[in-house]
Parts: sequence; structure tokens; C-alpha cells
Amino acid sequence: MAGIKALIGLSFGGAIGLMFLMLGCALPVYNEYWPLFLLFFYILSPIPYCISRRVVDDTDSASNACKELAIFLTTGIVVSAFGLPIIFARASIAWGACALVLTGNIVIFGTILGFFLVFGSNDDFSWQQW
Repeated sequence: MAGIKALIGLSFGGAIGLMFLMLGCALPVYNEYWPLFLLFFYILSPIPYCISRRVVDDTDSASNACKELAIFLTTGIVVSAFGLPIIFARASIAWGACALVLTGNIVIFGTILGFFLVFGSNDDFSWQQW
């Protein structure tokens, strides 16, 4: 039952993060939809780590090059997702929209991290079942 509560909490966090992203785009004061390109970053950020978990054997206690590369690529995607709204704010969107989008980034990436912390272990309730 603890897995269901965690899943409900994570979905609530994702909804709140997307709400901040949509507010940064759709409020009549801002009315710029360029920050919606961040949806690509939200989709791409867990992919390297998921691929490395399928490829890498977790019995080794030492560091693995594939896992390190996946963490590096994920970090690059996340940093790019935080940099893009700032670049947009300097070019076309308002700083208030940038603040809303950055708040949404924090919430959504926290939700993605929480998903992997809750469902990432290989116990009886795992994300690998899906």
C-alpha cells in the first residue's frame, strides 16, 4: 500500500509542476509558449539512466563507465532544462514567466528523482514491472 501512496504523491507533484509550466506560458500577461519545449527535456531526462540500468549488472560495487556516462548525460539534460528558460527570458519571455517555469522545473525534476528513489530498487514493487 505504501507504493500506491507514493505513486499518488508523485503524480500530484507532476501535476503541480506542469501547472507551473503552463502558468508560465499561458497567463495573459506572458502569452509566450516557447517554454513548452521543456517537455522534451522532461521526457529525455530519465532515458539514459533507464538504459544504463538495463545494461549494467548491479553486482559490482565499483564504479561503472556506462552508469557514469548515463549520470553525466542526465545531468547535462537537467542543466540544459534550467538554462533554457533563462535564455528565453533574456531574449523573448518575461522574467515572471521564467520564474514560474523554473519553479515547475524544480518540482518536475524532483518528482522524477522521487520516482527513481521510490521505485528504483529491485524489491517486490518496482518500476520494472511496468
